[in-house]
Amino acid sequence: MHVPDGFINAPVSVAAGAVAAAAVAVSLRGARRELAGAGQEAGAGAERTAPLAGLVAAFIFAVQMLNFPVAAGTSGHLLGGALAAILVGPYTGVLCVSVVLLMQGVLFADGGLTALGVNITDMAIVTTVVAYGLFRLLVKVLPRRRRSVTVASFVAALISVPAAAVAFTAMYALGGTADVPIGKVFTAMVGVHVLIGIGEAAITALTVGAVIAVRPDLVYGARGLAQPLQLRTSPLAGPGTDGAPAAADAPAAPAPAPAPASAPAPAAAPAAGRRSVRPVWLAGLAAALLCAGGLSYYASASPDGLEKVAHDQGIDAKTKPHASEDSPLADYSVKDIADARLSGGLAGVIGVGATLAVGTGVFVVLRRRRGAETRPAADTAPERG
Repeated sequence: MHVPDGFINAPVSVAAGAVAAAAVAVSLRGARRELAGAGQEAGAGAERTAPLAGLVAAFIFAVQMLNFPVAAGTSGHLLGGALAAILVGPYTGVLCVSVVLLMQGVLFADGGLTALGVNITDMAIVTTVVAYGLFRLLVKVLPRRRRSVTVASFVAALISVPAAAVAFTAMYALGGTADVPIGKVFTAMVGVHVLIGIGEAAITALTVGAVIAVRPDLVYGARGLAQPLQLRTSPLAGPGTDGAPAAADAPAAPAPAPAPASAPAPAAAPAAGRRSVRPVWLAGLAAALLCAGGLSYYASASPDGLEKVAHDQGIDAKTKPHASEDSPLADYSVKDIADARLSGGLAGVIGVGATLAVGTGVFVVLRRRRGAETRPAADTAPERG
């Protein structure tokens, strides 16, 4: 659903750019809190979320290269707003998708540069807000189980795609450059993107389900859902658990002898949730490189939903050439490499690396700024005499 230059007129493009800039500014502040965690998770939150945020952006970039067929002569691809919001938080999710769109527009001539605000508003903000809002609502009403998170992810992702189609139609109604009946645009856009939403939902649910199966603590949307295990007590048992006598009825155990003063204290158990994220990070990076560097060669060559509707309805009549059409990576292929498989795979790998580097850089800076803002006052207060 990457909108090219020329679909939307200048005033609406500028207005969408202002909306996108404001949303990104708000997301930068919100992402600092998400990356730092909250409450008891403040220490581990940054360790868990920050390294994954850049990876999520790179993974979305990679999976967006895998166009899948949805109807005769039409394909679709992941938008990623729902996936990013559920994995790393809604504010961080907006930034993840925005980084992807920026990399695609600048390096690969995918999505117009003057339409960048339109694309961020449509594909990053609308999808994330709609998906995460619906996800939180479903999580509240569904049983508190891991499976409920996967189900909520599926439904939220499914709805987010036609919601983006509706948002595009609204922007086109305000500033479309071709004289096309808006009712036809609405019907065509929503119809095809409902089908694309099924693919989006499947990819999102599978990815969230895979992460939550091995490391549920890494899924932002699942935080607070875990319940402590409790021993089940038999109704026929006495006051003690599992039929054991109560403490008052049990014979008193001898008090342990006090440890010598010089005895070392027992080693503290490692804090819960402090497991390394490296295995998950490496697995995610491997999956992204496989998708972009290998599987992308087998992606559907059919136009995506917006391209198909634009061609059929005539809303692409005033499309303008992309400012980066001469980029060495334009159209996801490396210039001067004749072999299509090698050219496309190498372009995909470069895109994953560039998106990972830029995304990780942004989130590391945000994490450090958040750490500086929350530094204990004792570290900066002057010493008293």
